[in-house]
Amino acid sequence: MILRPCSHENDVLQALKDGHWPEGCAPELRAHVETCPSCSDLVLVTNVFQRAKDESRNQPPSGSPGLIWWRAQLQRRHAATRSVSQPITVAETFALVVNLIVAVVFIGSQYDHGLRWKSWGLTPSRVLHHFSAGFVDWNLALLIPAGGLLVFLSCLALYLASEKH
Repeated sequence: MILRPCSHENDVLQALKDGHWPEGCAPELRAHVETCPSCSDLVLVTNVFQRAKDESRNQPPSGSPGLIWWRAQLQRRHAATRSVSQPITVAETFALVVNLIVAVVFIGSQYDHGLRWKSWGLTPSRVLHHFSAGFVDWNLALLIPAGGLLVFLSCLALYLASEKH
């Protein structure tokens, strides 16, 4: 194992960078590379990397032109789908947040009293009586559908506002 770099390593590296190796450099430097293990490894590794770089540059793109065109069309289609579905995702998220808020408020209002289903007025005779008499009280039987309608209309408005024409 060599702990110190070779004194000729910079000269060899410069010759490799400039493209003068092996024909354009001094014969003494070529003789040194043949005897120095550090410099010979440097030349070997640099030449292998340079060949790999040249080969990759000369290779045509993988696939036929039709396949490349198809992939480009597929990417364009995916981008269009993402841009179209973004307002829908925003509207769905907004609706979810509004529904969660309504659920938390409902649970909070019923926490102290428990769920008294009969006091909601959900019996058909009572609901028909209120509607036929023209009297509508603001109990939960009406507040829940009204809240749902509010959520639906707000999501629709948000969707239409964020849609790009």
